[in-house]
Amino acid sequence: MSILLAEAMAKSGMKTLLLECDLRRRSLAGMLNAHPDGAGLFAVLSGQVRLPEAVVNTRQQNLRFLDAEPNIPTPGDLLDSDRFSRLLASLERSFDYVVIDTPPLGAFVDAAILAARADATLLVVREGLARRSELAAAKNQLDKAGARLLGIVMNRCQTDISNYRYLGTTA
Repeated sequence: MSILLAEAMAKSGMKTLLLECDLRRRSLAGMLNAHPDGAGLFAVLSGQVRLPEAVVNTRQQNLRFLDAEPNIPTPGDLLDSDRFSRLLASLERSFDYVVIDTPPLGAFVDAAILAARADATLLVVREGLARRSELAAAKNQLDKAGARLLGIVMNRCQTDISNYRYLGTTA
């Protein structure tokens, strides 16, 4: 979902960065076919490389990508650090939009930390997987973190076009 959102922003002419912050299960680089030379989020935060050296182009005009290296130690501590706050501030100055991909909410503290640091949060839910009580718990966790929840996006939905109606007629 984060890739689709970032691509839509980039296609509208906005300078957009997609930031891989699912530090335990990275997946964006492969989906974007954007493979940095090993330098990513951790290398930037530890001072091994400068930010411009770690940000890579994608095939989509106006869309850049900052990957995360595998096996980053103590991801929650890293995302809750002053260094990460300074990095986000730098990215906000350089891009119109920064889209942050996070791990699932509730599994680790990472998503709540990131939601608290973001200007806005979308809660993405796979159809049929989350119960109402789990959604309420997720919203409560975001509220406690101080996140600004814009809404819930349901993905991987199964639609039955025969039940689609427009102005009282069946499609």
